[in-house]
Amino acid sequence: MSALRQNAYLVLEDGSVYPGKRLGAAEITTGEVVFNTSMTGYQEMLTDPSYGGQILVPTYPMIGNYGTNVADVESTCIQVNGFVVREACGEPSHPLSTGTIHEYLENNGTSGISEVDTRAITRKLRSTGVMMGIITPNADRQEALRLLGEVPRYGELDVVRNVSTSKTYAWEGDAGERSRAFFDLRGRARQGGMGNDVEPGIGQRDLGDNYMKVVVNDYGVKLNILRSLRARGCEVIVVPDDAGAIEILSHKPDGVMLSPGPGDPELLDRSVSAAKELVGKVPIMGICLGHQVIARAFGASTFKLHFGHRGGNQPVKDIETGRVYVTAQNHGYAVDPSGLPSKLEVSHINLNDQTVEGLRHRDMPIMTIQYHSEASPGPHDSEYLFDRFVTLIQSGMAEKIRSL
Repeated sequence: MSALRQNAYLVLEDGSVYPGKRLGAAEITTGEVVFNTSMTGYQEMLTDPSYGGQILVPTYPMIGNYGTNVADVESTCIQVNGFVVREACGEPSHPLSTGTIHEYLENNGTSGISEVDTRAITRKLRSTGVMMGIITPNADRQEALRLLGEVPRYGELDVVRNVSTSKTYAWEGDAGERSRAFFDLRGRARQGGMGNDVEPGIGQRDLGDNYMKVVVNDYGVKLNILRSLRARGCEVIVVPDDAGAIEILSHKPDGVMLSPGPGDPELLDRSVSAAKELVGKVPIMGICLGHQVIARAFGASTFKLHFGHRGGNQPVKDIETGRVYVTAQNHGYAVDPSGLPSKLEVSHINLNDQTVEGLRHRDMPIMTIQYHSEASPGPHDSEYLFDRFVTLIQSGMAEKIRSL
């Protein structure tokens, strides 16, 4: 416990210093400092690849009260560069807990800091915008700023390459699929008329209950996306971020998913080129970074938000139906609609700042969302979008059968 109480400091690039106590590994770490407003789901946040290269500040004041476990993860390891909390609970209470948040961070080699004023940090980031920061045991501010000045800025890094898979694999489930949350997810999917209730004979490939094959281009995919596809009767193949269209199409997919991920989409020309070649050949859905890649493939540009959208309470309007959904989001860039062609229409908007939250092609089976329909953590309101994607796939498969 004495190691946990060692002094630590968060120093922002503007020179502001926030003293606290060491949490997790005793290492110096740097990254872009961002905040998330979700009240629960800290383990899902820590393992979300979209936080690669960033230092995460949850706004909820107590973190770790229900411990950690093997099911509440969104990837195989902690993805954040650092973790900043107001209070870290050292005595979690949950029947599935296997350890404290400090132990979890330490075992994964991730540095953090507790007992800092996260409200003050959040207010600063909201007013001045996100900025680079460093977590260090050294009280010398000038030395911290010197170290911070020697590392690349977040927008200069191709973080996707660091979080994507290095080889193609078939997703066959994880501990999360043995959890109550997955059974609930599958139940909601089947209540929506999806899952195994697909049209008889469409695309059967001797796969048991799996009728549709979806290739996921991994820019930093969350496991709940893969679980959500499996819950709807999809065989899921995951390919690296640098996979080209020829490699993706070699798996003979019925649909392609371009996943979320970290960093600036302007650095992903390879992914934009692949997306261009996929257009018109297969139904496509893009989520978050995947949405931005598709927008760029059609000629649009992107821009950096002041402090981003990160949390489980962002209101998004579905323009077609007029319905407003509470959504989970985690992104720092947005699509500029002025560069979109007329064939690609805006399908969803953010009611807080009117930014683009979804796109739909008028003629081809292409749909995108800027937010997280898998929402882990977050509300389940937008899971219906996976159903929409499956419907696009089924329509395409039926069209192929009719053309034979």
